[in-house]
Amino acid sequence: MDNSKYIEQLEEIKKMMDRSSRFLSLSGFSGVIIGILALAGAGMARYLIHSQEYGTLVLKKYLFLIAAGVLILSLLTAWFLTERKARQKNESIWSGVGLRLLINLAVPLLTGGLFSLALFQYQLFFLIPGTMLCFYGLGLINVSKFTFDELRQLGYTELLLGIIAIFIPSLNLILWAAGFGILHIVYGIYMQVKYGK
Repeated sequence: MDNSKYIEQLEEIKKMMDRSSRFLSLSGFSGVIIGILALAGAGMARYLIHSQEYGTLVLKKYLFLIAAGVLILSLLTAWFLTERKARQKNESIWSGVGLRLLINLAVPLLTGGLFSLALFQYQLFFLIPGTMLCFYGLGLINVSKFTFDELRQLGYTELLLGIIAIFIPSLNLILWAAGFGILHIVYGIYMQVKYGK
């Protein structure tokens, strides 16, 4: 057997190992939709903040409902499009590697969600956007070992934006929109072009 045959076999083995240790059915299109949802939510929040029609408590409840709505719609979108892509590739979200990805993402997200609720309860509202970005970034970094390496860079960027938002609260909404909106759109388009995912 010549060297080219060995190289082909090694490449095939590498691809098989990659498929068994990485979940490669993430949808780039879902990133675009999630980014659009986040920008729409940030736009509604900005409108409410500047409208001065509501008392502080009512305004904060509306902002909480907007954030919860964006989160729920984003999770449903990601799940639906990823599940569809996985079915097309004969993979399952609930397979060994898919399940590990979900668990490793859920732990930082649930922790960050509970911490954000505590901040809301103690009326430390200015810390919530940065906290959300930080825990989300940590979640992405955590799961990048189970999927595309590009997710790690997205995670570090989200983490950096979160830290800036915590120390410069006047930029909260802009940084939140940049992290959950613009970065998701850019990431989604990049992944769609690079991997056709």
